[in-house]
Amino acid sequence: MRKPMVAGNWKMNGTSSFAAQMSMQMNQHLASNDSVDVVLAPPALLLSQVQSAASEYACAAQNMHFEQSGAYTGETSVAMLEDVGCAYVLIGHSERREMFAENELIIAKKVAACLASNVTPVLCIGETLTQRKNGEAFAVVKQQVLSALENVTVESGEVVIAYEPIWAIGTGETATPEQAQEIHCYIREVLATEISAELAQKTRILYGGSVSATTASQLFSQPDIDGGLVGGASLKIEDFKIICSAAAN
Repeated sequence: MRKPMVAGNWKMNGTSSFAAQMSMQMNQHLASNDSVDVVLAPPALLLSQVQSAASEYACAAQNMHFEQSGAYTGETSVAMLEDVGCAYVLIGHSERREMFAENELIIAKKVAACLASNVTPVLCIGETLTQRKNGEAFAVVKQQVLSALENVTVESGEVVIAYEPIWAIGTGETATPEQAQEIHCYIREVLATEISAELAQKTRILYGGSVSATTASQLFSQPDIDGGLVGGASLKIEDFKIICSAAAN
């Protein structure tokens, strides 16, 4: 059985006081519930604070550089993330791909750097609205998965995949549970066919596309959806609790 996971991506939001409040609330909410893994992904400046306060959740960075060190002003290495106890890092988020021109080569290098460390990559993939309308959704997600994993050996549990249809991020639009399940099932088929059946069955695939307290239960009830990568709703403490409970149930 794949343990459900909910990851909250704060993006460029949050203050130290919000981080303290969220950390306390999540520790309390999850204290008697070990049936879901909860991950908080605050901005880099808050990562150490949120990690230090963690007792019932894990932390993720929102980004990293694939080099271990060097003259890369403003960047953070996977070794630095390990040093503060960070367990996960988001790789290839659509905003990184679109706004910061991250291509498949860069994403693959980041995944490889993670797999050489103790930080688990959360590989984000997904199609644009135009690609979906042109019938290219399956081809796009297949290419993104395989290019990211092409030159690495992946063992079960070493990668989390987050399917985030770009047309449903921050727009209020959400893929129907059936649409999301169709793509999640296909991703698992790609893993089984191209890498291994064991990896396909054990890899957690999250849905990330305007997950809310209202939509979470129906999305998470689908057999191949193992939880969510949550954006805006992760900044609303009570809503995020509901989403976490929906995944646990």
